[in-house]
Amino acid sequence: MDWDQLDMNPRVIAAIKKANLRSIKEVLNLSGADLQRLTKLSSMDVQYLLKAVSSALRKNSVRTALQLFQDENLHTSQRRKLSLGCPVLDGLLRGGLPLTGITEIAGESSAGKTQIGLQLCLSVQYPYAHGGLESGAVYICTEDVFPHKRLQQLIEHQSQLRADVPHDVVQKIKFGNSIFVEHAADIETFHECLAKRINVLLARGMVRLVVVDSIAALFRCEFAAKDSVLKAKYLQTFGAKLHRLSSKFRTPVMCINQVTDTMGEGPSGDPSSPCSTGRSVVPALGITWSNQLLMRLMVSRTGHLGQPAGSTLRTMRVIFAPHLPQSACYYTVDTEGVKGMRTETPNVT
Repeated sequence: MDWDQLDMNPRVIAAIKKANLRSIKEVLNLSGADLQRLTKLSSMDVQYLLKAVSSALRKNSVRTALQLFQDENLHTSQRRKLSLGCPVLDGLLRGGLPLTGITEIAGESSAGKTQIGLQLCLSVQYPYAHGGLESGAVYICTEDVFPHKRLQQLIEHQSQLRADVPHDVVQKIKFGNSIFVEHAADIETFHECLAKRINVLLARGMVRLVVVDSIAALFRCEFAAKDSVLKAKYLQTFGAKLHRLSSKFRTPVMCINQVTDTMGEGPSGDPSSPCSTGRSVVPALGITWSNQLLMRLMVSRTGHLGQPAGSTLRTMRVIFAPHLPQSACYYTVDTEGVKGMRTETPNVT
């Protein structure tokens, strides 16, 4: 750090150099008393120093709410979302997934959770003008093997699914080259994956989406009932790590979760949702995990048939989100992918 570039009293700059403090980080990591001891400056001089280096670090990053709202920059706009690849589902979520924060999709088996995750891995690769982020995705499998055949099937039908995108744009995207698959069957492997490999992919700009399928599988067998405190600690740790990665790189994080049976409301206070067998279910992992989420979606099978004929009608519900009301829509899963239905809106109660 060239201290002479800062607008500070030369006497204070000389004291910093004499104390052999080489960076702003070193200064801010020290307490006021430690700075006084090292630099031999007065308390008022130390406060002046801290204000000066803090201002230099901010670099005029403070912005008004109006500036944030009017920002049209592709990389900093607060309004930009990641499309789900379907206008109906995007309409339900007012544009798609937020770029910062953890979004959870919870539901019973065969509700279409993995299908949505795969479709997002393709959608993120589209140009900004078509709801993508022009980057790849990392898919972390914690229980089943990655569905390579289904992914290839979705890639082959992108032109039909994304009829809103010019055919030549779709053809130019090498979808299979930008999806990175990680397998993490236990907590230690998952922790290493987040701390090392995922961080490198994000830092190099190779991915702008993280999908975890599923978060509940990591905790299903590792903790007994008596280990609830330790389990909560791990959930908080993983939640904090995912939040930091999402905020630092403006990358959506989608965690797939399983459900458990309940009577009435779940332990986290979330309203229960019916599944295809008529049971009432709530997302797994309880209130500790719920507090890590920005948005929670629940999906379920209705047992009715949709279009095309033979495809099961499914429901996606917004359980909570800071920018969305509780709402729902129907969707189907077919050869081309996940498609919302422009029909009567399901009851959200």
